[in-house]
Amino acid sequence: MSEIIIREINESTSSDINIKNERFKLFGRMIPSYQNGKWSYTVSENEEESWDCFPDENYSYEKMAKDHVFLGAYDGSACVALAILRHQWNKYLYLHDLKVNSAYRGRHIATNLISELFKYALEHGYRGVWTIGQDNNLAACLFYINNGFRIGGIDTDVYIGTSLEGNADIYFYKDV
Repeated sequence: MSEIIIREINESTSSDINIKNERFKLFGRMIPSYQNGKWSYTVSENEEESWDCFPDENYSYEKMAKDHVFLGAYDGSACVALAILRHQWNKYLYLHDLKVNSAYRGRHIATNLISELFKYALEHGYRGVWTIGQDNNLAACLFYINNGFRIGGIDTDVYIGTSLEGNADIYFYKDV
């Protein structure tokens, strides 16, 4: 197994921010609950698993570089995973995108990217990082929980009138 190196993507490697999205398994749903000022959750597993894939974003480094930071995980010269962070007014970095090529999943690359982005947040005076996970993407939601994030809210209306109606966005926060 080769060593994976995480580094900031710059102008010379800017095309690396457009690694393709790949399929991921949908096997359950996270159900948040807010009681007595505290968030908790339960998990509902699907009877049948299915697959989903986000559309490719076609990011523009030139347009995004001013207010975003791009971290790539590299196997040699190939970018195999990506984390995109957006600077925010509230002293939390927003984790805009996190993806790992399917051939590299299960190797803790996303966890290593999370560690690196927290180093960046700490070095640049941020309070922490926040992100959004769709409630039906249980793997992503549990990944954030298992990496020390906490639930900070839920948006149950975001998908009304779309093909994703019935889903919700869960907001996850982690302090440095």
